[in-house]
Amino acid sequence: MKTIIAGALGECVHVAGVSNFLRLAELAGWRTIFLGPAVSIEEMISAAIKEKADMVGVSYRLTPETGERLLAEFAEAADELRDRGVRFVFGGTPPVADKAQVSGFFEKVFSGKEGDAEVLRFLRDEQQKSERTSTFPSRTIDRINWKSPFPLIRHHFGLPSMQATIDGIQKISKAQVLDVISLGVDQDAQENFFHPERQDPRRKGAGGVPVRSAGDYRLLYDTSRCGNFPLMRTYSGTDDFLRLAEVVHDTIHNSWCAIPLFWFNQMDGRGPWDLEGSIREHQQVMAWYGERGIPVELNEPHHWGMRDAPDVIYVVAAYLSAYNARTMGVRDYIAQFMFNSPPGLSDAMDLAKMFAILEMIHPLENEQFKIWRQTRTGLLSYPLDPIPARAHLATSVYLQMALKPHIIHVVGFSEADHAATAEDVIESCQLAQRAIENSLKGAPEMTFDPAIQARAKHLVSEAALILEEIKNIKTDSVDVLVDPQVLAKSVLQGILDAPQLKNNRFGRGTIRTRIVDGCCEAIDLEGNIITETKRLHQIRKGNTT
Repeated sequence: MKTIIAGALGECVHVAGVSNFLRLAELAGWRTIFLGPAVSIEEMISAAIKEKADMVGVSYRLTPETGERLLAEFAEAADELRDRGVRFVFGGTPPVADKAQVSGFFEKVFSGKEGDAEVLRFLRDEQQKSERTSTFPSRTIDRINWKSPFPLIRHHFGLPSMQATIDGIQKISKAQVLDVISLGVDQDAQENFFHPERQDPRRKGAGGVPVRSAGDYRLLYDTSRCGNFPLMRTYSGTDDFLRLAEVVHDTIHNSWCAIPLFWFNQMDGRGPWDLEGSIREHQQVMAWYGERGIPVELNEPHHWGMRDAPDVIYVVAAYLSAYNARTMGVRDYIAQFMFNSPPGLSDAMDLAKMFAILEMIHPLENEQFKIWRQTRTGLLSYPLDPIPARAHLATSVYLQMALKPHIIHVVGFSEADHAATAEDVIESCQLAQRAIENSLKGAPEMTFDPAIQARAKHLVSEAALILEEIKNIKTDSVDVLVDPQVLAKSVLQGILDAPQLKNNRFGRGTIRTRIVDGCCEAIDLEGNIITETKRLHQIRKGNTT
């Protein structure tokens, strides 16, 4: 085990930063020695020799001019130790850090602007060695394990022009605040990438960057090979799924697949497939990625929540997602938990819904099927004003940390107003990182709230009734819950339903919902909460109320 010693130099008695630095060093596997405040040059060098230190951390937070002279004396006295291979780092206020940087003596200078994750990365010796060489893990699960206990940070990015997106990706990568760039491409690229004859020039850039060739994908990826070398991933498209999977695998090394189960088709107007056909196609994509050992995320349940479906249907959709992924051979499953969907849920009842999902999908996990948790803020929940929007982002991420996520999908504070620029992405990630760090230092255990436990238990019980109803749909299939025909019928018959499916030929849209005591509940014509036992009974009798 390597040894690091650290203390405040000279007359400086401010050691909070030193203590935090050593705490992170312990997480990184170092043996740590705290020298305390007001350590003389002679004492620090003597301690380094006695403890056979591999690294010496020096802090000074007083007058920059005094610090400059003191650091010059220290560098002269410690030069022999540096020649022997001892590494020296400095931490202080920005003005003193500037002086330390100019001295050229210290391997790394911290000014206090760095987050805990960046300091921990340095202490793990994972800092970048050259401009074009990365020591950052290039596969999702490796990077999750490497960055632990901090979750990976992911953010969506894609502007209406290639050049603006290229410039933004470079700026984001160099900022080193983001682990995963979720490349947002325009709708024509999602649906008509292999059909230029179907593309509409007037729609170019609508919804994201207009990639039109494998070379475009490759250029965007190559641009990101700097800074902290973020992973890159993108949509699975709405047509020609397997052909597109091959392209994004070969060009941007798609870090994981994200695909729905019931959506991105004629039902929501985002693709050419009918409901049953798209379910079958989506399952094939899951299997394709599963065969290659690439993680798969089903961005499914929140689509029900965003269409005002009750919480219990959100929970059922999450279970069906995990179940289908496992059956299709996925080994690493990324379970997505979008909070605030629909908007209006209370924080407590939002958490209860997520804990219900965890309770239901946990039994699916085994040696061949690992579940990784990814949380995010609701797309429709941001206020328009950027100041409360920033507050919403930070508080939402803090709440999400109760799930101990492996990945946090940061939704930029600008979401309600405009697509995130590079500057918006960087600021949003910094806001999220601070909320993460605050939580990891000791957040209250929200799972102990009796109201949350009771609501989660209720949702699990009600969800089981819906799953049993789906299993009762007549079929010759051995495994009903992965049968595309059965799954499509469950929507058509209204077993899975949402108010915004009204007048949709693939669904019912007859369910009514309302936010009651912070929960999204199914209600009857009089506005009273209706149990799943009663709702499902009405469906069986053909009563669409």
